[in-house]
Amino acid sequence: MFQKILIANRGEIACRVMRTARKMGVKAVAVYSDADAKALHVAMADESVHIGPSPVSESYLRAEKIIEAALATGAEAIHPGYGFLSENPDFVDKVTAAGLVFIGPSAKAIRAMGLKDAAKALMEKAGVPVVPGYHGDTQALVLLATKAREIDYPVLIKARAGGGGKGMRRVDHPDEFADALAGAKREAKSAFGDDHVLIEKYVDKPRHIEVQVFGDNLGNAVHLYERDCSAQRRHQKVIEEAPAPGMTRELRAAMTDAAVKAAKAIKYSGAGTIEFIVDASQGLKPDRFWFMEMNTRLQVEHPVTEMVTRVDLVEWQLRVASGEPLPKSQEEISLDGHAFEARLYAEDASKGFLPATGTLHHLKFPAAAPGGNIRVETGVRAGDSISPYYDPMIAKLVTHAPDRPSALALLVDTLESTEVAGSVTNLAFLAALATDPDFASGDVDTGLIGRKQESLTTLPAPGPDILADAVLAASGLDQRPTSPDPWSALAGYAHFHPVARPTKLRFRDEEIAAHATVVDGVAKVELEGSAVETKNGPARRMAKWPGHITIFERAVGYDFAVPDPLDRADETEAAGSMRAPMPGLVKLVRAVRGDTVRKGQPLLILEAMKMEHTINASHDGEIAEIASEGSQVTEGAVLVRFVEPT
Repeated sequence: MFQKILIANRGEIACRVMRTARKMGVKAVAVYSDADAKALHVAMADESVHIGPSPVSESYLRAEKIIEAALATGAEAIHPGYGFLSENPDFVDKVTAAGLVFIGPSAKAIRAMGLKDAAKALMEKAGVPVVPGYHGDTQALVLLATKAREIDYPVLIKARAGGGGKGMRRVDHPDEFADALAGAKREAKSAFGDDHVLIEKYVDKPRHIEVQVFGDNLGNAVHLYERDCSAQRRHQKVIEEAPAPGMTRELRAAMTDAAVKAAKAIKYSGAGTIEFIVDASQGLKPDRFWFMEMNTRLQVEHPVTEMVTRVDLVEWQLRVASGEPLPKSQEEISLDGHAFEARLYAEDASKGFLPATGTLHHLKFPAAAPGGNIRVETGVRAGDSISPYYDPMIAKLVTHAPDRPSALALLVDTLESTEVAGSVTNLAFLAALATDPDFASGDVDTGLIGRKQESLTTLPAPGPDILADAVLAASGLDQRPTSPDPWSALAGYAHFHPVARPTKLRFRDEEIAAHATVVDGVAKVELEGSAVETKNGPARRMAKWPGHITIFERAVGYDFAVPDPLDRADETEAAGSMRAPMPGLVKLVRAVRGDTVRKGQPLLILEAMKMEHTINASHDGEIAEIASEGSQVTEGAVLVRFVEPT
């Protein structure tokens, strides 16, 4: 077994690998960029090495810097985590050339499965079913459009390299094909450095079911059953579970057999995932699944497999990479109960899941312990910042129980007990999805979130009791005195008259003016002519942070801004302007100064965290100023100004 390994990653996966390494007595070396100098994974590591500036291209994607760090610290092997260099065969070659061990598959296996077109040809040869489509090298628009017509709409344009929904577009009509193709190619080029795409038939009721496989260097390969990852937004997974709901014995046998065949076809070693698309329009049948791609690394959602198989996949990775055989045979791997994983992100679900930034002024998770039925995987702590440079994941919340309804109920409780203040999150959306009747019954496909997006992302307005508590907290009258003096200990006590304070708050774009009065421990809050009485003192979960109060009601965090009465800065929004909803790169500009545009017309494309977001005109008008292509903008920066009407 290794004595020391270097983890070429950051965030929750770096922390996850370190926990297993520590359990096995293996020392861990962290690498970090400028933005991560004080990150949790750095604090957890036995040693840490700075590798460059904050952008990934200057730090976590610098193979030579990472290898230098491993050699300088005496690490014997490199664990890539997921993302970044984890599926880069050239990096694997450099690692082995330096005399180090890559904790993962061979460069040859990664190359075999790294390009979706070549992988599908290989799988067809191995007897694994593949989805109908065009996987050729020719990329001319005319040919691709012709192939799309032959396949029949709707079709799916997919980047042949990478994953995570980047470079992917669904196209329902031939007239939409050219624009969708251009967008997919731009996004693929930006994310993977390769704009080559595939065209595939879009399955009407698709389920995304994947099989965890594991191989060693002695020719052995096993599966650890399946995961269902059908709950997706923008082609990215949101809630995963194991095993797949409604899975039949016949389909499981066919699917796991195909997955092991795929692994053995490329002499696979280490943790890998074979992803299948399943047509669930007529139920789950063994002749209605097709190979999509193989992820030659540890998956983000690997904890659900660990929970239902009682296997530590990271431990298996270390053992296999060090030359040991698989710790268990296929017959020794069994299913135990059901598990869910929900991905908690800093993102605004109500605005199309736009990624967000901010400081986590308050962060609280429910109690979790190793071996328990709740597991929290995170790489951040209270006080940390969500950077625009990296994926905005805050945590993965994982639950396990003897059956699916119990595991789902525990997931809902876990979501409703989690508290985050300082950045907008998708927490309420996750809880809404987990309690959706279709999802709860297991009737889920990859289009579920898209069909119900409005209802799943619409937050309930705060009721009078929540507003009253926010006003009370903002006024300072919610604090009980701690003095032993009996007169001071009477909350709200004052000679001759009750304590009363006018208070102003802002919730979203709404100004709230209220009047709070406390008499003998009973608070009375007047809101727009109505009065609400409540007990003085902390009555519900809340967090106070600079200029804000967040009140938690189940999975919803109601954020109230508390204006500073001494702040006289002009806060009026510039009339006739459009601002950046998030920090990002202006990738493409489709209008120039002097153009007359109509409401809803695409004006520019903003790239944030390797995903493209189209900015449409907010109203009819003439453009006076527009951001330049290639410029980096911060959240709230003016992107477009319109000529003021005369």
